[in-house]
Amino acid sequence: MKRLLATLALTIAASSVSAADMITYDTDQSFDDVTFGLENAILDAGLVIDHISHTGDMLERTKGDVGSDVTLFLHADVYSFCSAKLSRDVMEADPMNIVFCPYDIFVMVRPETPDVTTIGFRTFPDGAMKTIEALLDGIAKAAIGLE
Repeated sequence: MKRLLATLALTIAASSVSAADMITYDTDQSFDDVTFGLENAILDAGLVIDHISHTGDMLERTKGDVGSDVTLFLHADVYSFCSAKLSRDVMEADPMNIVFCPYDIFVMVRPETPDVTTIGFRTFPDGAMKTIEALLDGIAKAAIGLE
């Protein structure tokens, strides 16, 4: 039982992401313009959007249910997608890279900065996963017109 708890604690610690583990870009473009750009950039890369998580809406809708009155986001969505070719490449390099699939890019607007839309994604470990990080970076930049 102790071994199970120790493994669980290490898994939780390893899965937490800090600000240093993300790449973000701020823009004065509207949330709708950025999400439109993101959808197009994903499709232009030949990828299919698997899921859009409306995280901001869910958190706002449920804040009272969990005893909070804090509005975290004015808008916040997370786009999930995958690349069969690149996913195969990185998982052939290391099958444990499955933990990173599907790949996510978030778009958010915070209440304290309503004129700033942030787009970003988590960083990946050195090695094969840097290919995926470069893909996400290109998509995020394309979404806001930086590429």
